[in-house]
Amino acid sequence: MWGAQIQLTPVPNSLPKNMETNEQGTLALNLKPGTYRLNATRVGYFDFTEQIDVKPSSELQNFFIRLKAPRHVRESVAPIRHTLRVSAGSYHQDVSYTLADLKSMPHTSVTIHSPHGDTDETYSGVRLADILRPLGVPLDKDLRGQALTLCVIATGSDGYHVALSLAEVDPSFHPGEVIVADSYGGETLGADAPFRLIVSEDKRPARSVKNLVSIELKSVK
Repeated sequence: MWGAQIQLTPVPNSLPKNMETNEQGTLALNLKPGTYRLNATRVGYFDFTEQIDVKPSSELQNFFIRLKAPRHVRESVAPIRHTLRVSAGSYHQDVSYTLADLKSMPHTSVTIHSPHGDTDETYSGVRLADILRPLGVPLDKDLRGQALTLCVIATGSDGYHVALSLAEVDPSFHPGEVIVADSYGGETLGADAPFRLIVSEDKRPARSVKNLVSIELKSVK
């Protein structure tokens, strides 16, 4: 299964920046012998969790995962847990956030004007800076020098991409608000599209990403 996000517990000391299976559905890791809890997630599929035992050996050891998509929606079947994948580059390993994770964080309300319906729309969500800061991304007084060449790429489930400089994301640096919204008008956005990127100071809401699935930190240098 390509594009699956892999997490290990306990977290090994050395991991590649990208913990996502490739087009062949594989991910090569150099792990010390021991017992790990492996968790695999991918939007549209049920999560996969399994304990793996890495034995002392010089030979390659293979572990197989199989993610399943529900054929029918039934009350007896657990709902799909949509996640937001955040890649902080060299600052931290990739992290996946659920809707419950974001609901537990401090929220900010933002009102933007929609030219399509000529109406004001109010969203509530978590500042993107508050999501990136715990991952060691340089913000506040640390956002200076080479860090000012960093940007974030936000991607929706349909492949729509937008870019913002890290300075635009930092509320201590820039007056606008950039939030990952989880509600609109006081109502949750929805189980199928729980996250949306909202940028408050844009004259056109073209950088509003519906069904946001990933945030990736990159350097433009």
